[in-house]
Amino acid sequence: MTGTIIRNRTTTPALRTRRLRYLTGALGLSGLAAVTVCAAPAQATATRVGAEPGISFGMASNFGTSCSYTINGYVDDPTTPVVFYDNGIPFAWSAPSGWLAQVPWTPATPGRHRIQAVQHSQPGPDVFPYVDVHVGMGLNSGSGCLVIN
Repeated sequence: MTGTIIRNRTTTPALRTRRLRYLTGALGLSGLAAVTVCAAPAQATATRVGAEPGISFGMASNFGTSCSYTINGYVDDPTTPVVFYDNGIPFAWSAPSGWLAQVPWTPATPGRHRIQAVQHSQPGPDVFPYVDVHVGMGLNSGSGCLVIN
């Protein structure tokens, strides 16, 4: 009789075949469960949005025209693209890297700006988190921004 030693036991070819069948069945069921979980409709939602002022400074605001800033959109679905809006007008979209989508933003006009990040979900309502940013006149110095008013 031939066999293989596994954990200090001798097994026969018939026992190895039976174990292989059980293992194949278990892997097949776990693969089916994974497909079922992945096929379930996900509700993608942007949960938070933020603006990083970088090296900008001013008396009334740290955000100025003609200067670039990073907008962060935090999401709960790492695969669905995120659309970013400035006062209701889309200005960029990004595929998230993990739970964060980032885009550059250069405000063109001074005043109040409402920045929103939206990750469209299907089905269900979309959530529109936002951040209100006051933008002043900016003097871009190359590495930073001096914001006036």
